[in-house]
Amino acid sequence: MLFLALAKGEIVRDESLSWNVNIGYTADGIGEITILDAQKTGMYPLQIKRVLADAA
Repeated sequence: MLFLALAKGEIVRDESLSWNVNIGYTADGIGEITILDAQKTGMYPLQIKRVLADAA
């Protein structure tokens, strides 16, 4: 499971986007995102690749 806390505050509404992705909303917007089986679906561990521009 991958849990991302984006904003503090009470979760006032939960919404399921699919069987493994849930979004919790606060009064001000998205408060948290939960992804079940994140490792099996390739969403965790996060890999960020940095591409450097050629200096020439």
